[in-house]
Amino acid sequence: MNTMFKLNPQPHWFFLLIFGLFSYSVQSLRFELESGQTKCITEDIRKNSMTVGNYSIINPNVHQPLPDSHTVSVRVGSLEGSNIYHESDHVQSGQFSFVARENGDHIACFWVGHQKPQVTLTIDLDWRTGVAAKDWSNVAKKSHVDGMVRQLQILQEVASSIHEETVYLRKQEEEMELHNWTTNTRILWLCLLSFFVCMSVAGLQLWHLKTFFEKKKII
Repeated sequence: MNTMFKLNPQPHWFFLLIFGLFSYSVQSLRFELESGQTKCITEDIRKNSMTVGNYSIINPNVHQPLPDSHTVSVRVGSLEGSNIYHESDHVQSGQFSFVARENGDHIACFWVGHQKPQVTLTIDLDWRTGVAAKDWSNVAKKSHVDGMVRQLQILQEVASSIHEETVYLRKQEEEMELHNWTTNTRILWLCLLSFFVCMSVAGLQLWHLKTFFEKKKII
C-alpha cells in the first residue's frame, strides 16, 4: 500500500499526532529505594526492537559529590531470565542498550545493599523502546539531512512500527483465541465426563438398592 504524506516546512500536526501514539514506549520515572530494598520495572517489548536506557542516583546536594557508599546494583533482562542484557554492581549511574531477542515483558531491577545507617536513594530512569529509542539528532548530523528529510525518516519509522505492532497484536489475539478455544474444549469434556460419572454412580446406587430390596423381598 502506498501512502502519501504532505508536509509543511513547519512540524506537521499529523506527524505530532502519530508520534504521540508511541509515547507509551518511553518510560521516564523517578523512584525511591531504601537500603536492602529491590524495585523492578517491566516493559512489554517486541522481538528485534531497539531499547536504550539511562539511570542515575539523584544527588540531593548539588554542591557536594555523592558519598561513595551511595550506590545501586542493576540488572536488565527478559522476565523469565533467559536473556540478560545488562548487569552493573555498586554504581551511581549507567546506561544500557540492546535489541530484544524475544517478545514479551522485559524487566529492569534495582537494589541497594544493606547499610548502617539506612539510606534512601532516589533513582532516575529513562527507558525508551522502538522509534523513541533512536537518537534522531545524531542521525541528522551523521547523514547531513535537513529537518524535512528527518521528519520523513521518522514518519517512515513510525509507520513501520505501527505495522509491526499491528501484526504483533494480531498474532497475540490469535494465540489468545486458540488458548480460549482449547480451554473451553477441555472444560466441555470435563463437564461431560463429570456428568457421565454422576449418572454412572446414580445407576449403580439404584441397582444396588433394587438388589437389596429384592433380597429382602420388599419389592
